[in-house]
Amino acid sequence: GSYLAEFLLSKNYEVHSIVRRSSVFTTQRLNESVWNHPKLHTYHGDLTDSSSLQNLLVKIKPDEIYNLAAQSHVGTSFKCPASTLEINLNGCLNILENIRLINPNIKFYQASTSEMFGDNTRCPQNENTIFQPVSPYACAKLAAHHIVQTYRKSYGLHASSGILFNHES
Repeated sequence: GSYLAEFLLSKNYEVHSIVRRSSVFTTQRLNESVWNHPKLHTYHGDLTDSSSLQNLLVKIKPDEIYNLAAQSHVGTSFKCPASTLEINLNGCLNILENIRLINPNIKFYQASTSEMFGDNTRCPQNENTIFQPVSPYACAKLAAHHIVQTYRKSYGLHASSGILFNHES
């Protein structure tokens, strides 16, 4: 998220970011110039709360939404599979449904993960490689990946997923 915020700010975007509420608030990944940038606005929020998300979208009126939010620790997904699914799938679904209802012209990007390939050893992997998720995290992200496709095809939304691999930055 910090790299994306920095990139968008360098392109003169107005950046609005939802920050998960936690007991320890950290901005360590954002450098001072980004964190204190006048065009960066942060809000405490929860993507699993559709009505607060709706209120925020009505207030901000975004042109684009980039969903990088996730419970992304694979080990934790085995300990908390229901909350992993709630955040990673339903969070994405809440965004898409609110886009559909509020402004279908909003462009949406979903950060998918190479974890969706799971045990598949075919290299290199690409969009045609078979998905074989092996964790609740990967299953939730794969379901979100498919719901993006469903909303794009069913409602004509400008919605896409990018399959991200670790260590690409």
